[in-house]
Amino acid sequence: MATDGDFYDDLETRDPEAREQALCVALPAQIAHAKQNAPYFAALLADVNPDDITTRAALTKVPVTRKSDLMDLQKATRPLGGLNAVPAGKVRHIYQSPGPIYDVDGHAEDWWGTARALYAAGFRNGDIMHNTFAYHFTPAGMMMEAGAAAIGCAVVPAGIGNTELQVHAISDIGCTGYAGTPSFLKIILEKAADMGRDISSLSKSCVGGEALFPALRQEIEDHGVNCQQVYASADLGNLAYESPAREGLIVDESLLVEIVRPGTDEPVDEGEVGEVVATCYRPEYPLIRFGTGDLSCIIPGASPCGRTNMRLKGWMGRADQTTKVKGMFVHPAQIAQVVARHPEVLKARLVVDSRGTTDVMTLSCEVADPDHAAGGSSNLAEEITASIQAVCKLRGEVGFAAPGSLPNDGRVIDDIRDHGA
Repeated sequence: MATDGDFYDDLETRDPEAREQALCVALPAQIAHAKQNAPYFAALLADVNPDDITTRAALTKVPVTRKSDLMDLQKATRPLGGLNAVPAGKVRHIYQSPGPIYDVDGHAEDWWGTARALYAAGFRNGDIMHNTFAYHFTPAGMMMEAGAAAIGCAVVPAGIGNTELQVHAISDIGCTGYAGTPSFLKIILEKAADMGRDISSLSKSCVGGEALFPALRQEIEDHGVNCQQVYASADLGNLAYESPAREGLIVDESLLVEIVRPGTDEPVDEGEVGEVVATCYRPEYPLIRFGTGDLSCIIPGASPCGRTNMRLKGWMGRADQTTKVKGMFVHPAQIAQVVARHPEVLKARLVVDSRGTTDVMTLSCEVADPDHAAGGSSNLAEEITASIQAVCKLRGEVGFAAPGSLPNDGRVIDDIRDHGA
């Protein structure tokens, strides 16, 4: 149970080196557990010795398993793709997310880890949380309810829709906090004003599920409701959350988070945008290097609020940038294969455009000396063009750029065609 201090527990303020050591020390046992008990990981990790995985660098030997793979994995091996380390009948709930993709939770208190996010948003023992996240099939409602219970809050399981009933419940019960999407909170606040109902008991909120734009946050807070966000997923639960400092999202204490180049298993440098990949330590569903499909980057330094874990900038787009060119799919992993063939290329970005009715692919490559690479004495452009043809089965053009000149936005494929034309 959390205290009434500024932090949920002492883990949030521990020395970063102690945190890193604890996460890495726990890796071999979790990887061994996944390899021994989850059929999918038994195959994936067949050539991996868990005792060798004791650092982040060593962890890169494990391939990333991406959320985009789950639907096919689960179709092949019902119901959970073999990623579960206990029989399906031994989990607490089995949820269905769009796709469909099936997710689970376990029996431990606050299995999803959302209590930290709620606590940072101001929720305390004795609060009444009005929970408008969905309870039907998807895990969001139960995810936030479990965190509230761990803090000691009562929960109104409101779910979605029925705006007038939502207003009546908040007013009649005296709910003190809100969980749900920020856009729905704005609707409820405006509806209460229209109805003349007093919901001034509502003073805090923990929102997620969609972007929180500054103007939307301001509208909510103009009604007297503090608004902070949580970044969570149906697979991993709470990945990161906003503290009162509002400078990035602080990674949850239960996860080892990496940022990797989309389409690869390779971590990017600090500050570079890439795909959020997380390793969790839960026994029932031991996701090892799980690619969320979301783009973000690490913010250097510690939060002014006093929490010492790494911070993410927030959701910055989708990492799965697969596009179709001339009837054929082109994937970020293919661009990574092209780059891997040419050590001179530091970073690359495929731009897909159209000239008239013809699709054109241009691979912009950062190299140490772009003028030399583009000169007639260099065969690099021809060699890369051949690699594009071999890997993508499509013709592509090549351009060269100076190191650091390509946008730091995590995009490996940028489709700028006018699809509405």
